[in-house]
Amino acid sequence: MSKRKICVVTGSRAEYGHLYWLLRAIEDDPALELQTVVTGMHLSSDFGSTVNVIKNDGFQISGKVKVLSSSGKDEEMTRPIGRGLNGFTDIFKKLSPDIVVVLGDRFEVFSAAIAAYILQIPVAHIHGGELTEGALDEGFRHSITKMASIHFPAAKDYADRIIRMGELPRRVFAFGAPGLDSIRGLNLLTKKELEESLGLKMESPTAVVTYHPVTLERGTASAQMDELVSALDEFDMRIIFTMPNADTGHKVITGKIRKYAEKNKKRVKVFTSLGQIRYLSLLKHADLMIGNSSSGIVEAPSLKLPVVNIGDRQKGRIKPGNVIDCGYSSREIKKAVKKALSSTFIGSLAKLKNPYGKGNVSVRIKDRLKKVKLGEELIKKEFFDG
Repeated sequence: MSKRKICVVTGSRAEYGHLYWLLRAIEDDPALELQTVVTGMHLSSDFGSTVNVIKNDGFQISGKVKVLSSSGKDEEMTRPIGRGLNGFTDIFKKLSPDIVVVLGDRFEVFSAAIAAYILQIPVAHIHGGELTEGALDEGFRHSITKMASIHFPAAKDYADRIIRMGELPRRVFAFGAPGLDSIRGLNLLTKKELEESLGLKMESPTAVVTYHPVTLERGTASAQMDELVSALDEFDMRIIFTMPNADTGHKVITGKIRKYAEKNKKRVKVFTSLGQIRYLSLLKHADLMIGNSSSGIVEAPSLKLPVVNIGDRQKGRIKPGNVIDCGYSSREIKKAVKKALSSTFIGSLAKLKNPYGKGNVSVRIKDRLKKVKLGEELIKKEFFDG
């Protein structure tokens, strides 16, 4: 009996962290064949060439689809989709997977979903049904949902939204966020080990700062970063920047970060890619997180980390009690940071529950991919009217 071929597409360091334990679960199942296709930021030296992390973790790369160029302009989000369509079509024709797995809402996985859908390969979508009203990801995510045949949302509210979009309830499985499996499954570094690895003494307070472009707000990245660094100047704290993703405007943000770090060498460190263990260890030992990353909403609550969430990039997502929303101005950011560092707020997180689950998700997803019946019924999707 031939093995069922599960093709997992990954395009970024963060996404790979969410998919790691699913890749392991598929690889360890004798009834399944894992195919790993790498694209996006993984293949760019500007973002740390993190394809090497995947290789070092022992996964065989089944195919590569290079989509990024050196420009950060709007048209360089449209052209990668076109390049992705060509590349994924060739790869999927070569690999002949039984199911293609994509996670989230990036433009490169959007092109992978289109290619699989047209080639009549069932698409399984992780982290659908969410809202990010400040980003182009919003449209990509919901479009992938309508092309996907199997859905693994991270929360019940998201599952309900997918069903309202016409997807069959029996194809929607709200197991939780697979990225939380790493918090359960990895041996995170002690504070001393982390300090040695980062080359920075994590004196209190220490903040991890991750700021991505708000892609539906054109030309705002420079002004927003100016407000952010102005707010950071008001606090005597250690700052660890992680670099933004490859969305339009990322070069502006990267430039501002490097300039700020150069002026504040004694208390600021910048990392293109920390890797999963160091990044989660940082969330465990830092005093707060500042920016607009989804990890502040999904992973940080499990580690009881206060998060200052700036602006509209994550608007619409379920926000746990560790998240303090604020606007873009320096004044609003400073106010939120002071609240996040207060003993009252920190104490309120002691019994915080993460709405995205407790982990142990990846094996459940793998089992569903293994058992779902393939064939015409999965491809010819029925619209559910409720």
